[in-house]
Amino acid sequence: MALDIRTVLGAVEDHASRSGYFAEINGHEPKSPPISGITCAVWVEQIGPARGSSGLDSTSSRLALFVRLYSSLVQQPVDAIDPDLMTALDWLMAAYSGDFELGGLVRQVDLLGTYGDPLSARAGYLAEGGAEYRVMTITLPLIVNDLWDQEA
Repeated sequence: MALDIRTVLGAVEDHASRSGYFAEINGHEPKSPPISGITCAVWVEQIGPARGSSGLDSTSSRLALFVRLYSSLVQQPVDAIDPDLMTALDWLMAAYSGDFELGGLVRQVDLLGTYGDPLSARAGYLAEGGAEYRVMTITLPLIVNDLWDQEA
């Protein structure tokens, strides 16, 4: 079985587009800060065996994606930046919990971290292109069944 990463990334981007919270959605980490509104970016963070999950002749995988929400710090009202980001983040976390198999593309979203770090988000700041912006980075762990054949 081959990993259809474009379809998996597309499904994650589709969740973001259905939310209505994002001015822009990227399938890569952007190199410049957002001008206004919130930008969402999705990319692969890590892939490896899902320990304790693999079968006898194939390896199941833990595919971790980063879903990062970006907001410029140069916008008004400043007190709305975190609440706006948290509203969008909450919508996405609920979507990942509700669409547990991404429409059948994966076995599961590893919500509680059975095979590694769980679904989670971390707040922070990034400086890029001379500007600083607020970010919320979601770790979205996906378990993919029988991804790699094991041969003797």
